[in-house]
Amino acid sequence: MDVEIVNATGQHRFEAHLGDRVAAVVAYRDTGRVRELIHTEVDAEFEGRGVASALARGALDELRAEGLLVRPTCPYVTGWIKRHAEYLDMVEPQAKPLVASS
Repeated sequence: MDVEIVNATGQHRFEAHLGDRVAAVVAYRDTGRVRELIHTEVDAEFEGRGVASALARGALDELRAEGLLVRPTCPYVTGWIKRHAEYLDMVEPQAKPLVASS
């Protein structure tokens, strides 16, 4: 599965494209140098195929490249970061409790 991640800045969301289809999105809002990832949604046709995971990784990789911090208020992204500790350093200090292991 070849997923292309696109930052649709005008719509304030990252999109996961499979061919010419938008398979999943994660909405965001910016506050200074912090991008809050608010909500992830996967088209029912693409559920269970790893699209949301590819989207989370791609979005976070782009944020890292831009030097931004992340505030993961989306439950999916929060859980994803908990499972991928290599992204914990990107979480803004105030949001660290959201990704703390329990």
